[in-house]
Amino acid sequence: MTVTLVQFAVGSVLVLTMWTLNLYKRPNISGSQLAAILPLAMVHTLGNLFTNMSLGKVAVSFTHTIKAMEPFFSVVLSAMFLGEFPTLWVVSSLMPIVGGVALASMTEASFYWAGFWSAMASNLTNQSRNVLSKKFMVKKEDSLDNITLFSIITIMSFLMAPIPFFMEGFKLTPSYLQATGVNVNQLYTRSLIAALCFHAYQQVSYMILQRGSPVTHSVGKRVVVIVTSVLFFRTPVSPINSLGTGVALAGVFLYSRVKRIKSKPKTA
Repeated sequence: MTVTLVQFAVGSVLVLTMWTLNLYKRPNISGSQLAAILPLAMVHTLGNLFTNMSLGKVAVSFTHTIKAMEPFFSVVLSAMFLGEFPTLWVVSSLMPIVGGVALASMTEASFYWAGFWSAMASNLTNQSRNVLSKKFMVKKEDSLDNITLFSIITIMSFLMAPIPFFMEGFKLTPSYLQATGVNVNQLYTRSLIAALCFHAYQQVSYMILQRGSPVTHSVGKRVVVIVTSVLFFRTPVSPINSLGTGVALAGVFLYSRVKRIKSKPKTA
């Protein structure tokens, strides 16, 4: 929870600095717009909290194998909120993703139910945010550019997340950390770098989201994250687990191809 709070705090400082130095125009937001953005901030906060919870319980590669199911949640939520119903080809392409995640879960050495369900909850909340953000951005009377929308969501998420600080914030004081044998400088440095990377990643996500569908947005990053995390953390992967992950990623690739074919304009 504290890691999530630090991420939102650093992001809020970056946003306010950007507005103060006129690096980006400070927006004039109406009360009705803030009311419309509030649900986005709520699911954004929950989505990142659930992701961090999962990363704390299971291997990074396994968390993102489960998050390969994002297209499934995106399709369902897009149908519910945007009226974008999938074709039979799209539905068929989702089956390998679900099957591959199930196979990988059964053979994952670091499997914990808490980590699994946290990752699944992050799928639901993050895709809810993407779909609702897309719906918000297409309303001309409420429309904000992607940078402004994400900036406001970041600040609102930070304002909604003081509870972790009161629950465990005292554990981040230098005296407490030194007493437990933690390298304080290393912890603070890595927390800052992680928060900066988190903000940059989320900002780019919103830039992509404004230019494409929430479904396309959810499939572009999975292979790189899983492969690099396995290599970096030297996570042991069994052959069956590799097969399940491979099937899920193949499903993601198939899904992206089906979406690309569907989006091509028909020629006479």
